[in-house]
Amino acid sequence: MSEKIEILFIIGPTGIGGGTNVIFNHALFAMEQGWNVTVAPILPGGTACANPPWHKALGRLRFVSLDEARSKSFDLAVATWWPTMYCLRDITAGQYLYFVQSIESWFVPDHDQAARRTIDATYLPPLPIITEAQWIAEYLESRFGHKALLVRNGIDKEIFQQNGPAMAPPMKTGRLRVLVEGPIDVDFKNVPRTIRLVKKAQPDELWLLTSSRAAWYPGVNRVFSQLPLKDTASVYRSCDVLVKLSYVEGMFGPPLEMFHCGGTAVAYDVTGHEEYMKNGVNSLIVPTCDERGVVDALQRLRDDPKLLADLREQALQTAIAWQDWPTSSMAFMDAMRVVLEMPTFPIQRAVNLLETATPRRQPVSSPSSLSQLIKSKIKKILPCSVRFAGWLNLLTHSLLTSRKQGYGTRTKECSFSKDEITRLREILQ
Repeated sequence: MSEKIEILFIIGPTGIGGGTNVIFNHALFAMEQGWNVTVAPILPGGTACANPPWHKALGRLRFVSLDEARSKSFDLAVATWWPTMYCLRDITAGQYLYFVQSIESWFVPDHDQAARRTIDATYLPPLPIITEAQWIAEYLESRFGHKALLVRNGIDKEIFQQNGPAMAPPMKTGRLRVLVEGPIDVDFKNVPRTIRLVKKAQPDELWLLTSSRAAWYPGVNRVFSQLPLKDTASVYRSCDVLVKLSYVEGMFGPPLEMFHCGGTAVAYDVTGHEEYMKNGVNSLIVPTCDERGVVDALQRLRDDPKLLADLREQALQTAIAWQDWPTSSMAFMDAMRVVLEMPTFPIQRAVNLLETATPRRQPVSSPSSLSQLIKSKIKKILPCSVRFAGWLNLLTHSLLTSRKQGYGTRTKECSFSKDEITRLREILQ
């Protein structure tokens, strides 16, 4: 096959986000290697004009609407988020691929099983999969029988390094400056609760780095909101420890970025931490929801300068050994070449399977501005069949309920039994 490959990445928005950063790096590298790369965002605001221009890819990649993408043909079409799997139905391509960066049904509380099943259904079709973490590959194989190709993420070592500008001079020995990172309005990222726990440990300073729009936050000394990626390193360099207490992750990047900038981290034992974090070696890992353990860990770092220094040194050694983006993205291109040689499964049959497995539900009516926002953004870009319309209402209902009730219980289980998966796949035979 000629290396002048036409590839389409279908994404959500182009705004600041770890998953989008990963996609942009792989897409930009493929373009630089001579592939014709097109990116189709499916949410409003998803154009090359995203503001602020937080990633260099925004000014270099070719962005088109989903309607424009439907009028073209590609060698490979890549779904990168569970709603984008449904968008593949109208894309003409020689091959289709699902890039899975987490098990996204785990983002939804247990009380909304219909929404979880709608998302889990995207893992049913026998399409090729690339993923970024070992735990995701193992889960997809054990639950769905997929042999996913594994390509671990890289990091921009020109941006994230120990030496460089900082937002403030380092703290004196025996003093502690703590950084919390993440969006303040995504419940499973657990940022508001993390800030409350850090304050209980009484560090000398508490900073917040967030992709949310925020000029200040109660109890936080300094807030850095929606910074371009290249400017985040100066925040990391200024702090001693990052506290990251997400409930669900794929392979989170901020602790690794902190390692490269000379700091250490305190984190829950969330999925993906095991890719590079080692408790008591380069970081402190606390069982998920052990809030007393988080406070104790921070107080240990504040009261034991030698422990802090040792963790920071080992974190830096971990960073030195980690691969950069060109290495990771070359492996991603190799994985896509493997996928291009695989037999192509008919995409319409794949989407039919998704719809067969999708729960039916009457539309959720809500005057909430959040509901209207979600509906106005997504109804325009996805198929409008009666059966498929259910997922939009499920997602709306789940978000409205979870924001009202707070972080709901999320079990890390598949919403389909193995017998159901077998039965649904028999439909394809």
